[in-house]
Amino acid sequence: MAIATKELAQPQQASASSRRTNPLDLALQILAYIVLVLVALVMFVPFAFTVVTSLKNTQEAINITLSNMFWPETATLNAYRTVFDSDLPRWFFNSAFVAVIWVLGRGVIDTMAGYAFARMEFPGRNLVFMMILSTLMIPGIVTIIPKFLILNRLNLLDTYGALTLPFVASAFGIFLMKQFFESIPIELEEAARLDGASRYRMFREIVLPNAMPALATLTIFTFQGSWNSFLEPLIYISSSSLFTLPLGLAFFSEEYKTDFPNQMAIAVITTVPIAIFFIVFQRYFVASNTSSGIKG
Repeated sequence: MAIATKELAQPQQASASSRRTNPLDLALQILAYIVLVLVALVMFVPFAFTVVTSLKNTQEAINITLSNMFWPETATLNAYRTVFDSDLPRWFFNSAFVAVIWVLGRGVIDTMAGYAFARMEFPGRNLVFMMILSTLMIPGIVTIIPKFLILNRLNLLDTYGALTLPFVASAFGIFLMKQFFESIPIELEEAARLDGASRYRMFREIVLPNAMPALATLTIFTFQGSWNSFLEPLIYISSSSLFTLPLGLAFFSEEYKTDFPNQMAIAVITTVPIAIFFIVFQRYFVASNTSSGIKG
């Protein structure tokens, strides 16, 4: 009995010893955490400085000391009042409206095109896809002039059409969705086809729910690209009433060259929507596509 008890205790002791953390592994984990914290601080410090500066008065923002660098001696919201008294609400609406069009357009067009290239057979499929993919190799700056000429011929310059129509589809989005759709087991659709489901029903009820991680990724990249777009609106738009936030920020900075609190205030207001958007969608962004597997 004692021998049997001893034999049973030995595997438990071995298992317990295997669960002990190796000192080297523990040291590497601690080092990794330290590095991650330092990287996070390096990335967060400029934003923290921006927020603090937006709460200072002009004199304090110019005379920076160690004591007031990251904490204002006298906090004030005058910079934000100045910003909101400008055309900021209009610029914010323009950016939000354009971002919604971008997200909806690419969400629909890129998703449907990606599914067609991944699952449907039609003449010239590979050739068309390679033509679309080849546009990723062309620098964006090269296509600005052709887009300008086309928009000018269509009388769309200085309109919302110039800010939205050239950007409602993207080669990267089509490629992203195609690659993800190909990773979803085709057996799911074949089983639905045997049950009499149409192509549209399979796409809506089976494929799209499994494609949420890729769709969220496309949504985040599209929103960020739209919200930060500067060069194209600068070339296509001349009316201040159609300025988006990046253009408004440049105009505002030119008007208040040495008024740093005002510049930092509008920078904070411009940054916050992107942070909120990412927080909302990040759980889909990091989600795995394991939900697309076939359960036995």
